[in-house]
Amino acid sequence: MTYCVALKLNAGLVFLSDSRTNAGLDQISCYRKVMIYENPGDRFMVLQSAGNLSITQSVRELLESFQLQDSATGEALTIWNVRSMFDAARVLGAAVRHVHDREAAALQRAGVDFNVSLIFGGQIQGEGMRLFQVYSAGNFIEATSETPYFQIGESKYGKPVLDRVITAETPLDEAAKCALVSMDSTLKSNLSVGLPLDLIVYENNRFATDKIVCLDESNPYLRMLHDSWGQRLRNVFDSIEDPAWSGGDTQTPIRVHSARARPLTKVGAPPASPRQGDTEAVDRRAGALPPAALRQPRQPVQQGLSTAQAYQRLHDQEEQARLQRQGGH
Repeated sequence: MTYCVALKLNAGLVFLSDSRTNAGLDQISCYRKVMIYENPGDRFMVLQSAGNLSITQSVRELLESFQLQDSATGEALTIWNVRSMFDAARVLGAAVRHVHDREAAALQRAGVDFNVSLIFGGQIQGEGMRLFQVYSAGNFIEATSETPYFQIGESKYGKPVLDRVITAETPLDEAAKCALVSMDSTLKSNLSVGLPLDLIVYENNRFATDKIVCLDESNPYLRMLHDSWGQRLRNVFDSIEDPAWSGGDTQTPIRVHSARARPLTKVGAPPASPRQGDTEAVDRRAGALPPAALRQPRQPVQQGLSTAQAYQRLHDQEEQARLQRQGGH
């Protein structure tokens, strides 16, 4: 598994990826999940990948030289000559579909799904920065100011801090710190994500970057962030008042009336084994006793037996009388 996150801000782009790949409990390897495509002064692009490693590697290798025929002009489009990131994303989507057409049938026969998720972002001279998430079918969506980040892989553990911190106005250094906290939370909770990490920070309109670093367990900033985040989370947690069940001196009571819902009701333990003949107790124990308004008066067991016996005697007498009448005819 993996975890990759990319942030699109007014100030630039931040990309962070782990490098762990699992093919079973005893097959854990390190593979880089990110590629940088740069032509200084003209274009800067980053590709992050998650999913089946053989598929992602095929797509990455193919993308460097893949050509998409433009239906309008007939021009062969590549990531190096397109004039917009949208067209670059189209080239990437076409490369994904090409790999699917070539390998999906064989993978399916082997019981392997065609599974790939990609994040692709950057800037080309003449337009602003753009960030896309590309799916297995080659289709894609674009990040907006309302949704300024994408995640692929094990995203759930690192999402809460991104939702609370990241906006389009977040400074780049703060965004990089937030991405690392997001990754640290994922590393803490999921063994399928692991070090080292690849961090790339791109400043708007630079069309190149030198802010590229690989962080492992010996990186002093990563160790400081891990220790500080854990300790300060503990401090914040300890600073929150415990629930006061008995009321007392508190401005935030926990037992208050809710206009929308009542507290849960308890299910009582069943009574002791009923005495012989106590049929109502049997019904209560089985949960079969109807509401009081629907209950019928109970007869004692002995009285019930006498009634049944009397009914049986009457039935026998009627049957004998019928047989006698038939014999008389």
